[in-house]
Amino acid sequence: MKRLFLLFIFTLCSAAETPNLLTIEKAPFLESKQPELITYTVQEQLKPQNLIGISNEQIDDHWNLYKGYVGQVNTLNNELAQMRQTGQGNSLNYADRRRRYGFEYNGMVLHELYFANMKTAQEMPKKSDLLKEIEKQFGSFEAWKQDFINAGKTRGVGWGILVRDDTMGTLINLFVDDHQINQIAGFTPIIVLDVWEHAYMVDHKAGGRGEYITAFMNNINWPLAELRFDKARKGKIAKRY
Repeated sequence: MKRLFLLFIFTLCSAAETPNLLTIEKAPFLESKQPELITYTVQEQLKPQNLIGISNEQIDDHWNLYKGYVGQVNTLNNELAQMRQTGQGNSLNYADRRRRYGFEYNGMVLHELYFANMKTAQEMPKKSDLLKEIEKQFGSFEAWKQDFINAGKTRGVGWGILVRDDTMGTLINLFVDDHQINQIAGFTPIIVLDVWEHAYMVDHKAGGRGEYITAFMNNINWPLAELRFDKARKGKIAKRY
């Protein structure tokens, strides 16, 4: 009996000296640091002026909407970061805000591509690989032009975009609803035309989309379109600015 008692005491003492294996300290690598927020700025250098058939007043009015998208993207990223930090990353509110990504981001990105690809008195380069590809794909430049114009006249608000399928090397004229619907993942925008009413109502009123598109076609920044196309052919990305 005495031996059993001593063994019991020895076991208790040993347990007291042994660390509790179930107590695990928080590892440093699990600690969450304050994330660096993504912040975008309005790209003033992209703002076109003195275009043919598109007034500076129209551009100024439209530019304010673009600035709004930049602000909304920054607000959205800030809200989502705060929700993640407070453990709300799986909440309905977080999911709802995440769904806004496509609309707000594309609203910003497409406006930057659009404003950048408008410039007065820009001619297509004499040895244009883009022109050769357009003629190959559509039969002639005029056939492509008419198809692009028709894409821009599609009923609904959105965008007419000449894109390149970089896997197949083909060119396609798309109509994109809103900013994000009918976008094809991985396709490279070459020429971007905004056909929301706000793009032309100052100059052409609500029913003037056709006249506005005609004006746009006279202001395409062909050297920039050529650059976008050339970068895509080489497997590179043409930056928005």
